[in-house]
Amino acid sequence: MSKERWEEMTKGFEKYANFPNCIGAIDGKHIRLVQPRGSGSLYYNYKSFFSTMLLAVCDANYSFTYVDIGAYGKSSDSAIFTHSLLYKKLVENTLDVPDPEPISTDDTRCLPHVTVGDEAFGIMENIMRPYSGKHLSYKKNIFNYRLSRARRYIECTFGILANMWRIFHRPLNVNIDFAEDIIKACCILHNYIRTRDGHRYEDILYQPSMVGLHESNVPRGGMSATSAQDR
Repeated sequence: MSKERWEEMTKGFEKYANFPNCIGAIDGKHIRLVQPRGSGSLYYNYKSFFSTMLLAVCDANYSFTYVDIGAYGKSSDSAIFTHSLLYKKLVENTLDVPDPEPISTDDTRCLPHVTVGDEAFGIMENIMRPYSGKHLSYKKNIFNYRLSRARRYIECTFGILANMWRIFHRPLNVNIDFAEDIIKACCILHNYIRTRDGHRYEDILYQPSMVGLHESNVPRGGMSATSAQDR
C-alpha cells in the first residue's frame, strides 16, 4: 500500500472519528461453522460453537484493508495477529507507513501512525489499545472514548458484511477450504460494493463507552509505544 493511501485513511479517521494519526481499526470475527470432519476441538471457541477466524483491518469507509482468514476458532485475536503477515511487516517496518508527525498545531511532538484495537491486543509502535482499569484519570477516559470511536469502524464493517451476505447468519456447512474461499470472496465483494456505492452508513451498530477496560494477559509494547499512548 502506498504512503498516499495511508495518509488518505488517516484523514478519514481524523474527520469521522476525531482520532488523528490513525491508519486503521483491527479486530477478529468468529465465522460459524458446522464442525469440520476430523477437526476435534480445534475450531471450538470460548463462545461454545465451532468457528474459523476472520482477523481484519478496515478504513473509515468500512472497507477492508487487510484480512487474515482461516485460523482455528479457539485462537485468540492476539495470537492470530502475532502470527500474521501484517505483524511481521509491522515489525520489519516494510509497510511504508507514514513517518511520525504532530497530531495538532499546538503540540509539535511527533507521534507514530497507529492501528487501533481492543484490549486483546498488545501495544506496539503502530498498534494502540485502550488504557486498562476502572479508576482512570479524566484524560485517560477521554483517550479511551476517542479510541473506541475509531475502533467501532471495524465492528460496523463486520456488521455490514454479515447483513449484506446472509450466509454468515448460519453455520457454514462446507469443508474448511471452501469456507475460507467463501469468506475471502465476500470480503472482496464487500470492498467492491463499498467503492462502487460510496455511501456512509449511520454509526448505529456500536455505541462506545468511556468505562475503563479490564486488564488482560497480552504482550506489552516498549516505552515508546506507552509514551505515545500517554501523549
